[in-house]
Amino acid sequence: MKKILVSILLAVFFVSCLNAQEEIVDSVKAINVTHKEHVAKPKKQYNLTNRTNDHLMLQIGYTNWAGTPDSIKVKGFSRSLNAYFMFDFPFKTTPKLSAAVGLGFGTDHIIFKKDNHPDVKGATNTMRFNGPDTALFKKTKLMTAYLEAPIELRYLSDPEHSDKSFKAAIGVKVGALLKSGTRSRALANYVEKESGKKYFNSYRIVGTARIGWGVISLFGTYQFTPILKDAAGPALRPFTVGLTLSGL
Repeated sequence: MKKILVSILLAVFFVSCLNAQEEIVDSVKAINVTHKEHVAKPKKQYNLTNRTNDHLMLQIGYTNWAGTPDSIKVKGFSRSLNAYFMFDFPFKTTPKLSAAVGLGFGTDHIIFKKDNHPDVKGATNTMRFNGPDTALFKKTKLMTAYLEAPIELRYLSDPEHSDKSFKAAIGVKVGALLKSGTRSRALANYVEKESGKKYFNSYRIVGTARIGWGVISLFGTYQFTPILKDAAGPALRPFTVGLTLSGL
């Protein structure tokens, strides 16, 4: 009888120990979870009140045409000059990202060799690049000017100090043609200026990209829409690479 009683007491004691051990393990796990939650790194709060938002962007770059036939010969430093005023809107959940929209002007200046002279006021259905007056001129520049609305998705490694930060942006700009014309210099230093929008598309859509540090960045653009109307000449699409100066 005593042996049976002792066995029962030992069994009760063993079960009690197991239950107590399980309760201790559960308590330790709960403490660990609470500790992890307590020491979790808080989300960084950015102060964006005094940062520069790249409101002003000035650009200069080398420009050429994709899709140029052998009969059209671009020369020298054909260039783009652009100026935009932008509004920047940082994302509340991710301040390193922002969206920017703006308005400004974009101009392309394409320089041609002596044997090319774009006839922007021609009487034909297609624009001639080697008309009857070509031999009179030693250099011709074709200029197009657009009112443009750029849109960008921007990234900043340091949103609080964008003027001392790595930055990148990708976007698109839509432009409406304001003016197109040529400026030609004759052999006797005579300068002829002609303007005409007959052969040119009235709008353009351009893809854009930028990457840089602080106030200086490299930019590239590619025009998705041809510069000339469908029946007015070859499908010429301008592209540009250059420098951007940004601030304010």
